[in-house]
Amino acid sequence: MVQERPVRVERRLSAILAADVAGYSRLMHDDDEATHARLTALLADTVAPAIAEHGGRIVKNTGDGFLAEFPSAVEAVRAAVQFQTRIKELTICEEDRRIAFRVGINIGDVIVEPHDVFGDGVNIAARLESIAEPGGICISASAYDQVRGKVGAEFSDMGEQNLKNIASPVRAYAMVGDGSNRTIQGARAKPNLLSPPRLSIVVLPFLNLSGNPKQDYFVDGVTESLTTDLSRISGSFVIGRHTAFTYKGKAVDLKQIGRELNVRYVLEGSVQRGGNRLRVNVQLIDAETGNYLWAERFDEPVADLFDMQDEIVSRLANTLNTQLIEAAARRAERSLNPDALDLLFQGEACLNKGMTSEYMMQGRHFYERALALDPDNVDALVGTGRVDVTCASTSMVDNRDALLAAAEAALTKALSMAPRYALAHLFLGVVQMVTNRPAQGIRECEQALTLDRNLAEAHACIGLGKYFLGLGAETEAHVNEAFRLSPRDTGAFRWMQFVGIAKLQIGADAEAIAWLQRCLEANRNHAVAHFQLAAALALLGKLDQAQAAVNAGLVLNSTFTIRRLRTTASSDNAAYLAGRERICEGMRMAGVPET
Repeated sequence: MVQERPVRVERRLSAILAADVAGYSRLMHDDDEATHARLTALLADTVAPAIAEHGGRIVKNTGDGFLAEFPSAVEAVRAAVQFQTRIKELTICEEDRRIAFRVGINIGDVIVEPHDVFGDGVNIAARLESIAEPGGICISASAYDQVRGKVGAEFSDMGEQNLKNIASPVRAYAMVGDGSNRTIQGARAKPNLLSPPRLSIVVLPFLNLSGNPKQDYFVDGVTESLTTDLSRISGSFVIGRHTAFTYKGKAVDLKQIGRELNVRYVLEGSVQRGGNRLRVNVQLIDAETGNYLWAERFDEPVADLFDMQDEIVSRLANTLNTQLIEAAARRAERSLNPDALDLLFQGEACLNKGMTSEYMMQGRHFYERALALDPDNVDALVGTGRVDVTCASTSMVDNRDALLAAAEAALTKALSMAPRYALAHLFLGVVQMVTNRPAQGIRECEQALTLDRNLAEAHACIGLGKYFLGLGAETEAHVNEAFRLSPRDTGAFRWMQFVGIAKLQIGADAEAIAWLQRCLEANRNHAVAHFQLAAALALLGKLDQAQAAVNAGLVLNSTFTIRRLRTTASSDNAAYLAGRERICEGMRMAGVPET
């Protein structure tokens, strides 16, 4: 018997470049022959020469994209910058017909065949491509380490990314400029080549010096509350608190944070709580130089917390030569009851853990207890309204109408006592949007922005309102503005979902898939997004993937049905209803239970 020799597998360390065309399905739907001809010409005349010039080879074409291999990450990035820049120049006047590639680059040990490459190195490149912006380039940390300072371009740190079917998180970097200082724009990659706004600041999570980890919620509450106060300084640009909290518990380089978030100032501090007294230390740092500009210690009773915050903000404003809005209006919105304050911060801590029915109900319980102690606590009223509208609008419950009515009553009462409370206007606007009053809801969100121009969530919700008005094509621009204010927001998965369903409304199913996948990469526990992704996949004929998405959704919410979704129509707009029917049909094709 002749023993067979094992087949030798060729492996090598390579830089892998994966690229595809953003919105390819929509472009083909609009004009397939013209799109095919333009794509073929760009690949032959622009992409292939750039890849060859930098020592790479196109391994295979994938219909709407290609896979290329390079001997080094430096050459892969140089090639990508070259063809991306040239394609942008060639297509700048094409607007809706524009072809824009998304590019992902990774270094990995891969299995090589004449017409294909395999392995995790390839898979990671493909997943990085899926989170790149149109016209953008996204690279892994391994590639970044090789190209830093060698390609005449800058990168924005996107943090750890949970990529689909990749076991461990991958740190990603997005290209934000090339050697000629041109900027590649994108909501996920914040360009840092522009000068930071004059009064731009991020409030980092304060340290808990109480020696009791159970007091973390209180310290976080102080940080969030101070962030809100600073947002009201006229002319300020304050990074959203959810983005700021991604730095919690990490050793940070303040200069790097300034570059990543494009801000001039960093505010950091600590809180020490002992009984009914507080000691708060605050430092203001110049993010460009790292120099301390101002530091102060405050020691007051807990009951005087908000007076203390007024003083902190006032001194900070004087340091930066700015003008404050009326602090008296803000004070009228706050409770001076320390026990109610404690419960309020615990409620906020629950909601910050995630959008699940469990956390929502826990948070509502704390708000209700605060109201029992202080019936006119405006923050607690807004908290209950926020919980109720969130549960009702995300198909978590069957008693939708009752929750929305309760939310509207609580938020209306809050505004009767504190008419300038931005968050109350925001959540009242969402209630109106999901109860067939989208235009009115958009106006409430615009009022919220008048009161707090840094309220990122309001921009995203205006985008949602446009979806309810049947104007899904406008949603993405509003969400991009939300990302500008809070580029790493922990609630950004919802914003991505808004764009995803808006893309389904206008028939851009491939783009919808990309946005919904990003949504789920950011938060895999967002059940309704799994069902919406299943609908998009089914509408493109990817039934196996659609069924898998349904199964994932049912694990999180076993009671979800198409009937529940159909009975929660939020608008009578014809375009909205037609788009909603498309989603229902896609869900039906994917196997979502009917009743």
